[in-house]
Order: sequence, then C-alpha cells, then structure tokens
Amino acid sequence: MKKEEHFNQILSENSDRIQRICRYYNSNTEDQKDMYQEVLVNIWKSLDNFRGDSAISTWVYRVAVNTSLSFTGKTYKQMKLIVSTDTQNLSSILDDEGLEDKQKEESQFNLLQSELNMLSVIDKALISLMLEGLSMKDIADVIGISEPNVKVKIHRIKAQLKTKLTGGVTYEL
Repeated sequence: MKKEEHFNQILSENSDRIQRICRYYNSNTEDQKDMYQEVLVNIWKSLDNFRGDSAISTWVYRVAVNTSLSFTGKTYKQMKLIVSTDTQNLSSILDDEGLEDKQKEESQFNLLQSELNMLSVIDKALISLMLEGLSMKDIADVIGISEPNVKVKIHRIKAQLKTKLTGGVTYEL
C-alpha cells in the first residue's frame, strides 16, 4: 500500500479519536484545528517509522497525545484538560451513584473539571486516554510506562479525585 493510501486509511479510521484528543487539551476551537493539523503532519512524517509493534490506533493516540502536549509548549502547567458532561467514559473516573439531582451533578462536574486541571501533565494524559476507553496496556504503550505503573497511577488519581469530590471523606473504591 502506498504511503498516501495508508495515511488516508489511518485518517478515515482515527479522525474522531484525534479530534477528541485535541479537544481534551484545548478549549479554543481554532487552536484545536491547528493542533489537529499538527497531529496529521506528525502522523505523515512518522508513518514510515511505524513498525507495527502496537495497534495502529495506539500509535495514533501516542502521536496525538505527544503532539498535543508539545503543541501547548511551555504552558504545560497551565494546560487544561477539557471534559464535558457528554465525555464518553466519564463515569469510569467516578461512581455516579451518589448524584441524586441534576444540580448536584452539575456542581460535582464543575468540581471534577477543576480537580482534573490541577493534575500533572502525565496524569492529565493518563485520564484523557482512560476517557477514550483505552485498555491499561494500550495506555502504557501510548505513555511509555509499564502497565502496572499505569494501573497504580490511575488508581491513585481516582482515589484522589473521589476524596476531593466527597469533601475529604474517603471510602473504598
């Protein structure tokens, strides 16, 4: 398969994923578009180096996350992770059982958004990939750390978030 055909196939299969990653890392629509274009350029440039050690979708996530992180440049610390109430796997971060009404849910969501933005860059990347529904193994491949390390980090992040969202009351996960 020619490089151009391969690229177009990757794009048709992964365009939505790439756009979601860009939305996670930037709230400005124009910046999202620029970031998306930069991801495509980086996929094109590094396509010849893809060896097939991981699934193509995992590789695309890696390129998208790394591009998004470098796109934000020196503003890593201020980088926001943008989630919305319709974000796919939001319930994977928190158990929604305790939310009785919409208003409480809204305030919990706003607090969650705030807490997510206080996470370190690597933790934001881990959470964004978890929200995408990636397996622990795939997250490990994208981020470049071991699978057990991913599990421990995500467990700690979730525990930390639950503690903050329950006003300091801790309970078993």
